[in-house]
Amino acid sequence: MKDRSKAIIELIAGQPVIPVLKIDRLADAVPLTRALVKGGLKAIEITLRTDDAIDAIALTSAEVPDAIVGAGTILSSRDFSAATRAGARFIVSPGTTQELLDAAHEHQTPFLPGAITPSEMMALREEGYRMMKFFPAEQAGGASFLKSISSPLASISFCPTGGITPANAPDYLSLPNVVCIGGSWVAPDDLIAKGAWDEIEALAREAAKLGKGKAAA
Repeated sequence: MKDRSKAIIELIAGQPVIPVLKIDRLADAVPLTRALVKGGLKAIEITLRTDDAIDAIALTSAEVPDAIVGAGTILSSRDFSAATRAGARFIVSPGTTQELLDAAHEHQTPFLPGAITPSEMMALREEGYRMMKFFPAEQAGGASFLKSISSPLASISFCPTGGITPANAPDYLSLPNVVCIGGSWVAPDDLIAKGAWDEIEALAREAAKLGKGKAAA
């Protein structure tokens, strides 16, 4: 069976935190991405939650060559195609549908599918995925849940996202089945609105120190 997670694991190798970004103003996209890259977080996820998201992916991909720009909140094959055309180097979805799996097979873009139950995880494993997004992490059982399935589902690793903060991040990163975590605290809305790029760079540097990314088992 083809390992469909190998490419995305290689893209984010060594990065403990993936910034999850919501771009409300296109003008913020490039300086925000540059600040995160300077802080040591090259892989970023721009979510399709705003009208400017696709343009932001295209702009940052072109203007910040050191960044590894991914697209998140992908809900349909149309989203998948648009993000890929814009230059997204990886795709993230909060959950998984057959439509998204088919799109991933068609485009060959590294895909991080979402799963929240053991049955969903096992189904994705049968499709060749061994790394998945676990969202919303805190509300779905948090680090204790992921720890409890680390033995019976030992071949599956996760990028948990949702409700994760600097305070509870170490709980996740200490787990053998967590490769990295997703977090929005690295680039909070208020700092983006103020253009406080130096402060965001400092937050990125702190996040980069939380732990070392781990290869999936």
